[in-house]
Amino acid sequence: MDNVADWKRVAAASEIVEGAPLLVVVDSDDIALFRVKNDIFATDDLCTHAEASLVEGDQEGYIITCPRHGGQFDIRNGAPKHFPVFSPIRTYPVRIEGDDVYIEV
Repeated sequence: MDNVADWKRVAAASEIVEGAPLLVVVDSDDIALFRVKNDIFATDDLCTHAEASLVEGDQEGYIITCPRHGGQFDIRNGAPKHFPVFSPIRTYPVRIEGDDVYIEV
């Protein structure tokens, strides 16, 4: 790993199931973890439009749909994909070592 202080272990990879996002708390921030096949992605959990929890939304592939108003984001880069969201969500670099998932904060 690079600077160990910048990377935090957040979950076991085996805990993260495709289509069922996982909420973790890192330094009092809510982070959503997503799996697509063998890849894991991390984003802020709150929708930038209405601050709904994204882990309560529907994940289809790389797209997460906000449960409140149906806005969509690409979990790979946080880009807004569907009205009413216009602002991206923050994403975090992810590393997997064995079954451990780390994000850079």
